[in-house]
Amino acid sequence: MRKAASQVGMVIDLGQVRAKRRLLAYQNKIFRALDSNRRSIGRLYVTGLLFSSEGSRAGRDLLLAHQHLLKVVELLDRLRTSPATRSPTAANEAYRELDLLLERTGELTSRTGHYLAALRGE
Repeated sequence: MRKAASQVGMVIDLGQVRAKRRLLAYQNKIFRALDSNRRSIGRLYVTGLLFSSEGSRAGRDLLLAHQHLLKVVELLDRLRTSPATRSPTAANEAYRELDLLLERTGELTSRTGHYLAALRGE
């Protein structure tokens, strides 16, 4: 008598896989933005430009960008842990807000980067 081989089938929820990949992509974007922001603030400080009127304006822009990034981190944590954002509609709304905050942050950081480049004569 032969024993029937038991087969265990595994079901993979592709929606969950896509959601995890999307979260990871946003997490990478946020870390790059935080790193860029940190470097720009450091350059302003090290060069002493932070203490000029244009430099202090650039520093305020970077601080505002940092506030946006903190909101982004909070949203990302909410997406990762909150059951309320598991619905596609709620998740898409949170991702739209993430995109908007990241866009604003990018604009502020870019403006400061242009300011620093202009001062260096690049």
